[in-house]
Amino acid sequence: MKMILLRKFRFLILMVFLIACSMHIMIDLLPKLERHGNSGCSCSHTPSEEPQSWGKQGWPNKHTLRILQDFSNEPSSNVSSHSLERIPVTGDKTQAFKRLQEHQGLRGDRKRQFMQDPTVTKNMPVKGSRLSALYDHPLYKRPLPPLTDEDTLFNVNTDIRFDPKAAEDQSWAGEGNVDEFGPTGGLTADSYPNWLRFHIGINRYELYSRHNPVIDALLKDLVTQRITSVAMKSGGTQLKLIMTFQNYGQALFKPMKQTREQETPPDFFYFSDFERHNAEIAAFHLDKILDFRRVPPVAGRLVNMTKEIRDVTRDKKLWRTFFISPANNVCFYGECSYYCSTEHALCGKPDQIEGSLAAFLPDLALAKRKTWRNPWRRSYHKRKKAEWEVDPDYCEEVKQTPPYDSGTRLLDIMDMTIFDFLMGNMDRHHYETFEKFGNETFIIHLDNGRGFGKHSHDELSILVPLTQCCRVRKSTHLRLQMLAKEEYKLSTLMAESLVRDRLTPILIQPHLDAMDRRLRQVLNVLSECIEKEGYSYVVEDDLQGDQGTDHAHSGPRRR
Repeated sequence: MKMILLRKFRFLILMVFLIACSMHIMIDLLPKLERHGNSGCSCSHTPSEEPQSWGKQGWPNKHTLRILQDFSNEPSSNVSSHSLERIPVTGDKTQAFKRLQEHQGLRGDRKRQFMQDPTVTKNMPVKGSRLSALYDHPLYKRPLPPLTDEDTLFNVNTDIRFDPKAAEDQSWAGEGNVDEFGPTGGLTADSYPNWLRFHIGINRYELYSRHNPVIDALLKDLVTQRITSVAMKSGGTQLKLIMTFQNYGQALFKPMKQTREQETPPDFFYFSDFERHNAEIAAFHLDKILDFRRVPPVAGRLVNMTKEIRDVTRDKKLWRTFFISPANNVCFYGECSYYCSTEHALCGKPDQIEGSLAAFLPDLALAKRKTWRNPWRRSYHKRKKAEWEVDPDYCEEVKQTPPYDSGTRLLDIMDMTIFDFLMGNMDRHHYETFEKFGNETFIIHLDNGRGFGKHSHDELSILVPLTQCCRVRKSTHLRLQMLAKEEYKLSTLMAESLVRDRLTPILIQPHLDAMDRRLRQVLNVLSECIEKEGYSYVVEDDLQGDQGTDHAHSGPRRR
């Protein structure tokens, strides 16, 4: 009797194992069958539809998934992306390049200017615009010093070509544009995806060059590329999503939380303020107008919450927070420290939501970055004050501390201070640099969502680093003086630049006017510094001698 029971038990275990194996096989096959079955379907989901089951949606091919790099407010992580080399199987690389070819389209399409809606196109700046005149000014045409291998983030051999004939899928070679292949049949460097070309162009002095056509193409990709995967970003205080596109690029999505007209409530602390999608977009344009070029490209996009988030997410925690509101709108709230609840849900109209998409920087495994605590970091406490808020001579202590005791890091902090004051951004606790370049490189201006919160108030405490140190680059000082003139008025230039974004208007007029007012205050602070300390002490001449000497090694002056 015991032997019979034992045999039955073994048989039962075997059957359970076979059923489990069959279910895993079916789960792997369902996405492929679904793709074949829906290839001719252009159906859309209505807000009233129930969320699709995970069994029906299926899970993606494991080899095409990439580990998502955390981008949070914590100093240990930031936005990045992974390279195509992370896809280990040859067949999957073939599929990847198939998709690249399909979405790059005709060669002529890549030469077109940034696509616009008809309403936006009517307002586009014409030739001879103030923005064009600004970028034609000699201050905006200073060449970089000659770049060596040590000055570029990646050393790329452009003679190396991808050879589709080496792949298993021989049919791939016949797809796409013939003229994108070199004489040997390899994929040329010019037809790399724009996010990869952006990464390749990063050097010691800038994230991107002034007139790089790849940036406009990348901005277009952020708006038009099909979203294939969505996941919540781990860490951070507010909800952000990491979106992966069909060309394997990635971007950080910050959804709309406030209307353009809303200001930060007066009783909110800076560390509990909303992160605004339009602030991220405006910060990119402001950074470019100031000629810093230290903010990764950001574009606004109208996203379908059903088809482009809910139906493509692999994140069950995110998927479970979707619901239909009493007004029949699609809503979700995700998981985060602040404002991730049903009461603070993000709702579409009925399933469309605005957001900003910031292009990822290179993966940390390929280009390490160092995180630095901002010397003028706030206390992030309701009652305590930071040391710099109570010690007027705090800058003298900073100037004796590496890396601020030599090189140009202190001047970079001054640039960042001016940038943040113009936006009204109080949330600059850390900053990052590329580790390869050591201390002689620029500061990356990341995470600008808490800017442009109050147009009716100028937070003068943001300017404390400038008032305490009284230092600025000559090139920055001259550009600020230019932008205060009527012909190069900052608000006018910003309005002209922002109209290029799909979500225009990005800022309402009071925010634009506030930038002009704050610019005058920055110049007043510098004038007082010059009157007190002398021009040669305050203004660091980075324009004399060889171009690019603003990165020369020199110690900060002391009183």
